[in-house]
Amino acid sequence: MLRAFARVATRRPLTVIVLWLLLLVLGFGVGTGVFGRLSDDVAGIPGAESERAANYLDHVDPEGESLTAVVSGTAVADPALRAQVERAVAEVRAIAGVAAVPDPYRTHGLTAADGRALIVPVTLDGGLDDDAEDRAIDAAVARIKAIDAPEVHVSGGPLLGRQLGDRAQEDVRDAELISLPVVLALLLVVFGGLRAAVLPLVIAVSGIAGAFLALFAFSQVTDVSVYAIQVTTMLGLGLAVDYALLTVVRFREERRHTDDVGEAVRRTVGQAGRTVLFSGLTVAVSLTGLLVFPSTFLRSMGLAVAAVVVVDMLAAITLLPALLTLFGGRIAPARAARERQEGRVFARLARFATRRRYAVLAVLVPALLVLALPVAGLRIGLGDAGQLPRNTEARQVYDTVDAHFPAGTGVSPVTVVLRPGTREATADAIRALSPGSVSRALPDGATVVQLQPSGSLDGRAATDLVRRVRELRGAQPVEVTGAAAQLVDFRAMLAERAPWAALTVLAGVLVLLFAFTGSVLLPLRTVATTLLSLGAALGVVVWVFQDGHLAGALGARGLGSLSLTAPPLIVAIAFGLAMDYELFILARMREARAGTGDDRAAVVDGLRRSGRVVTCAALLLAVVFGAFMTGGFSPILQIGLGLTLAVLVDATAVRMLLVPATMALLGRRAWWAPPALRRAHARFGPAEAAPAAPRETGCAAGRGQPERA
Repeated sequence: MLRAFARVATRRPLTVIVLWLLLLVLGFGVGTGVFGRLSDDVAGIPGAESERAANYLDHVDPEGESLTAVVSGTAVADPALRAQVERAVAEVRAIAGVAAVPDPYRTHGLTAADGRALIVPVTLDGGLDDDAEDRAIDAAVARIKAIDAPEVHVSGGPLLGRQLGDRAQEDVRDAELISLPVVLALLLVVFGGLRAAVLPLVIAVSGIAGAFLALFAFSQVTDVSVYAIQVTTMLGLGLAVDYALLTVVRFREERRHTDDVGEAVRRTVGQAGRTVLFSGLTVAVSLTGLLVFPSTFLRSMGLAVAAVVVVDMLAAITLLPALLTLFGGRIAPARAARERQEGRVFARLARFATRRRYAVLAVLVPALLVLALPVAGLRIGLGDAGQLPRNTEARQVYDTVDAHFPAGTGVSPVTVVLRPGTREATADAIRALSPGSVSRALPDGATVVQLQPSGSLDGRAATDLVRRVRELRGAQPVEVTGAAAQLVDFRAMLAERAPWAALTVLAGVLVLLFAFTGSVLLPLRTVATTLLSLGAALGVVVWVFQDGHLAGALGARGLGSLSLTAPPLIVAIAFGLAMDYELFILARMREARAGTGDDRAAVVDGLRRSGRVVTCAALLLAVVFGAFMTGGFSPILQIGLGLTLAVLVDATAVRMLLVPATMALLGRRAWWAPPALRRAHARFGPAEAAPAAPRETGCAAGRGQPERA
């Protein structure tokens, strides 16, 4: 397959480039339509009790969406302001599609005790189509914002999703404006010339276009989370740079051995392209674990991110070879250097780790385990608008309510559906769980009881209330829904399905690593060392965002839990990225071992030839993740920090020290496989091009040598 890609790229490069230009146009034209289709609902699980009860209520007793407006910054009892607010309330009530707007001055709890703020809830009619709902929302927001007060903010309901979508689009644009120039500057240092440095960015932009197009396609059949934009874009950008860096470095090496650009491209695709292919497949397989979960959010994220990875992989083995065929003759070959001058630092690290393998293991393994300890106390929560940046409308509504109203104001109630046949004693016991509970009858004879929890919508009080209701009901026809019930169901789903997701990913990764290496032990060793770096990164994220240590330095605060979106995505994506760098290193070790037959020398030589590429790739990826962390969304901060740490720890301590130490510990056994599997690998395993003569590598190879004019 790779030979076919190489032939097409070298014989018909313009055709390949035109096809990718078409994808680029579609991605930035049609694909960006996804920004208007984003959802802020991530906790729904089809078939779960909370989802069944919510669907039942929507069918039997549909209620419209609601908005929340807050007016603050002055004495709200001022006669002039009161007259304005009452006129606005009356006019909003008259808007087509608005069901109810209570008078905040005559409704208990809507005016703050300090007299400096008031809340105006707006409830829309149920059953509105999207256009009618949008017209009602726009008209209501415009009228409320016309109130002359120091601060007037409106959010909630569909408006929240729209606001988050707009903010996500701004954050992606800002992150690209920050990361692309920095990445280009680093690539100029890496390659010492503009032509070679620009090529990875071309692949990166293609990856972004593919990300938008994939998300837009998925938005036609399922909900796409607002967080999907940042996650898929930053991963697509980072992996595209990684794959292009590996390929261009290899091409410059091959140019040292032939003046035929087409032959250099074919050799590059045969060697680096094989690594990119397996790397992309391994990252995609790592994300398929998310498909095991019934959560619509996790499944859509897994599919979307895997699609982006595949786009990056295809760009690196089709578009990049075509570009190299046309323009590679103007890119200077890597400069020949003496063997002892190539990758001296990484060769020394490898020799140290192989000679002091027991000491390396005795120091690094406990250190990484200590960093992973906070994971034992990991808690996930739905979070609230307090996770958003301070300059978002939803956060401003949240902060105003939090500052002027009692704790728990505006917290979603726990909704209990008592179907016909529920004993009266059980119903009374459920109502008694929350003072001030509210009941109403439904047309089909059922009763809805709303219990108001104390604290936050996903706090211990709210989730305990859900569990107590479910304990009280026994086998009676009682169902619980609401935000807290969704969280309880989501946690139960994770606990039930996580082992199956892990088994699915491990099975796929072990098969791919065996196909790449022909070894049974190397895949097991790779998984073990990867779990150490992954645990350490996730432990630091828990320590910062859940426990609140140093969170302020990142513009966040301790939340008492992680966003339910963060841990599954960090684990899935970081595991795949770690496999990425492992394959970069193993590919060089295999080449060196095939050439010399010396296992110990192959470890040193493989790290010497790949160390700088892995280090540069990790640094560039960290720059990309860091740029996306400037947006301020707490879930994105959590995911960004987790992936940045996982990449840096894995590319340094694990790949530079633990890998050579464990390889030396295993010795020749590292490449062992049972005879039957060896024969199967020899017969069915992917073939690869023979490497050229020994060559130098590293992100500084050829640095300082000008490109050809």
